[in-house]
Amino acid sequence: MKKIRRLVLSTIIFSCTLQFVIAQSNKARINHLAIYVVDFQKSTSFYRDIIGLDTIPEPFHDGKHTWMKIGPKASIHIIQGAEAKKEYYKGNHICFSVESLEKFIELLKKNNISWEDYNNNKMAITSRPDGVKQIWLQDPDGYWIEINNAKE
Repeated sequence: MKKIRRLVLSTIIFSCTLQFVIAQSNKARINHLAIYVVDFQKSTSFYRDIIGLDTIPEPFHDGKHTWMKIGPKASIHIIQGAEAKKEYYKGNHICFSVESLEKFIELLKKNNISWEDYNNNKMAITSRPDGVKQIWLQDPDGYWIEINNAKE
């Protein structure tokens, strides 16, 4: 009887463990973001030279796609195809963290790129309750980008 109980208990534990492993392996994770842009070269330069992203291989090789690494297993796809620049809501944004917000702001100044705080105050910085500082700017197509100094 004890052997049967042990066998049943072992089977239950194994089954629960297996279900947990399957559930964990099937969770969604970020792969990429895609943005359609009006001026492909201008946007590629912005994300490479201002935001500081590195390009990664892309399969199309058609001069209308740039893929850039945004994390360990994630990328942003910049795609030629938007007909016109659009207006976007600031709350819908991409966020990048930098080591030094001050150095990033100097890069913006050097390139005549404006920024603001979340409340639309030009050349201002937002301070979150946890001490993280953040600024907001727009890419050449009007997509909002938050830059902050959050530590990982």
